[in-house]
Amino acid sequence: MVIEKTAVELELAALLVQALNLEDRDAAAIDPVAPLFGHDQSGLGLDSIDALEIALAIQQKYGVELRSDDADTKTIFSSLRELCAHVQSRRR
Repeated sequence: MVIEKTAVELELAALLVQALNLEDRDAAAIDPVAPLFGHDQSGLGLDSIDALEIALAIQQKYGVELRSDDADTKTIFSSLRELCAHVQSRRR
């Protein structure tokens, strides 16, 4: 089952592909509710270094700081949809 992405989710997916040099991934094909981290077959299989790259790219593009000591970090980075919702709620 394909879950539709919003335009903002697609934009953020494209940023992830670019920031993480995921040339073999199509931003449009990233499932917005799949886990970003770990080795789940449906997810991207990212790691902690990737999280740092994502945080930097989001701060540069959207002016939103993602902090590792935030109590909600695990939830924020759980999926593209959660990450997008967090960024949208804190954009300048």
